[in-house]
Amino acid sequence: MAQLADRGVARLPIVTPWEAPELTSLDRLPMHAVPHPDRLELDGRWQFQLLPRADEVAAGAWDEITVPGVWTMQGFPDLPQYTNVQMPWDERPPHPPERNPTGVFRRTFELPGDWTDRRVVLHVGAAESVLIVTLNDREVGVSKDSHLAAEFDVTGFLEPGENTLTLRVVKWSDASFVEDQDQWWHGGITRSVFLYATGPVFIADIRAIGGLADDLATSLLDLEVRVGFPDDLAQPGWTVDARLEPTAKGGGDVLAVQGLEVSADRPELHTRTTSADSDLMHRRAQGLPFSADEEARWSEIYGRFAPLPEGIAVWHGEDLRVHAWSAEQPTLYRLSVGLRSPGGALVEEASLPVGFRRVEIRGLDLLLNGKRVLLRGVNRHDFDQRAGRVVSRESMRADIVQMKQFGFNAVRTSHYPNDPAFLELTDELGLWVISEADIESHAFYRGVSDDPRYLEAWVDRVSRMALRDKNHPSVILWSLGNESGYGVNHDAAAAWLRRFDPSRPLHYEGAIRFGWASDQRVSDITCPMYPPISAIVAHARSGTQRHPLIMCEFSHAMGNSNGTLAEYWDAIESTPGLQGGFIWEWWDHGLVQDLPGSDAGRWRWAYGGDFGDRPNDGNFCIDGVVWPDRTPKPALWEHKQLAAPVRIGADQAGLRDGQVSVLNRQAWRDIGWLDVRWEVALDGDVVKARQRPTLARRG
Repeated sequence: MAQLADRGVARLPIVTPWEAPELTSLDRLPMHAVPHPDRLELDGRWQFQLLPRADEVAAGAWDEITVPGVWTMQGFPDLPQYTNVQMPWDERPPHPPERNPTGVFRRTFELPGDWTDRRVVLHVGAAESVLIVTLNDREVGVSKDSHLAAEFDVTGFLEPGENTLTLRVVKWSDASFVEDQDQWWHGGITRSVFLYATGPVFIADIRAIGGLADDLATSLLDLEVRVGFPDDLAQPGWTVDARLEPTAKGGGDVLAVQGLEVSADRPELHTRTTSADSDLMHRRAQGLPFSADEEARWSEIYGRFAPLPEGIAVWHGEDLRVHAWSAEQPTLYRLSVGLRSPGGALVEEASLPVGFRRVEIRGLDLLLNGKRVLLRGVNRHDFDQRAGRVVSRESMRADIVQMKQFGFNAVRTSHYPNDPAFLELTDELGLWVISEADIESHAFYRGVSDDPRYLEAWVDRVSRMALRDKNHPSVILWSLGNESGYGVNHDAAAAWLRRFDPSRPLHYEGAIRFGWASDQRVSDITCPMYPPISAIVAHARSGTQRHPLIMCEFSHAMGNSNGTLAEYWDAIESTPGLQGGFIWEWWDHGLVQDLPGSDAGRWRWAYGGDFGDRPNDGNFCIDGVVWPDRTPKPALWEHKQLAAPVRIGADQAGLRDGQVSVLNRQAWRDIGWLDVRWEVALDGDVVKARQRPTLARRG
């Protein structure tokens, strides 16, 4: 790549974007959470060349490849490689190896006839690890981050009729040092690619975070709609309508808000300010009480002192009659947003699900909707035994259903933002989620997180994750990544998150690793890895504990493992200050490998070294509670019993009187959704019966 195309703006040559940690993107659009349905899907068969170096030019015959897909699992000579902590090569940050597999993906498409005068955006769901986009032989832009989407405005690059799109994906880069995540290394495009069209003025982003008021009975909704204008020049007169409606599971009133003004004219800050205005501002700053008239005046005055940025409409709703969202009862509502022109015409509509819940830390407890809920969690990678890192929506749904069937109520997206469809499903089906940024510099623990060249990468990866996932009620904690030490780059990312989204606490194990009771500026949770039971109990009893203790990883499920799982939960359930943990991990990462020679026709689940990959970390990736085909292991059945929503017990005296105890261990639901089966044995004869319970809801 010699230089990005000149579009009338002087630009510096970027010779090697794969070796420039300060460069996280070029001409990439901001992350957002708006579904734009007017699409042209580009998934399917693409032309493909695999080059040995990042700067080599594609030439000669083209092969074919499936997109989304990784070339490491589609018969090309660059094969999967598994490492845990070590990097796959000897170079030090930020330098990738000279021999650097690079995939060039190419295809043509016809521009829809009704898109001629519209704004057109290219969406690439994920690419590992550097993406360079070219359209019609003109270079469009650059993106890094293997697990978040990249979008580019390609309107000015399009031609009527047929267009040629080329995506160059460089496997190794400075970003690889931040993605050292105990995983198979692949290369390719792992999520969908499509184009979408909008009008010149469009809905650029929607922020809709539902919460609960202090009484936990009424709900709040903070709505912010960003409107994009050509050349970022906002025009007056544009408005936004919003409508909130119950879904099949929901209840409550329909809420409609019309005519929210989109900010356009930025006032002159040095005008229209009187001494009375300033006096009122100073009284507000001192926290002095206001009269009703002063409160009304202050709203207008504040708008002049601190005007909204151009192109934003905001609304804050209170006292809404809705049902709360929880992992037990994942009640969702449908929010519809309409953008209207100054003449009142509806220009664009977008809709998304909204859930209402409250997340807070009070003392040593993480409270969810006001209750201390034990998190019975599991860590999960995006993984498929045949496709590597390309995961279907059906597979993600099967994961979540099976997790819930076996008693899990929470998942940590280790160690990067999972496919956005996964969070749509956790919202729908009900799991509490720790959403984790695509950051792990394990091989150079601490060094990279203190390296100022990587400061932008930290803030970029954390902020884009939050911008994408902000509206999901299932997300209750933001994680700054995994096993990267603790450095100033974490402080910068945490500061951005706290300002952007105060509704969710922060999580990061590296900040607390060497001091559970230390000044935890970055993590609101004490979240150790693999601590012994004696250590967490002693800490909870020490009097020095300052935060809820929730293990981000424990009970490593490798080989004949998961021992003392019952003892962990005995300690958690009986010790205030301990609130659960996340088992490592969900999957065995065994890739289906066809065997050669005399074993032809047979296959095995391969691990590190089975593809001739050097260096590797062997079978350390075979560490899940399910096999690669999702078959449960024995530990999963044990977990199901430990996490059962109902616990039944009896003592000898009670049995003599025909009494047993039934304890509902759920936080919100009664057990009317469960069937009860029991057996009564009298003198060797078994009498079987079946009945639905009528027990009252637990308070």
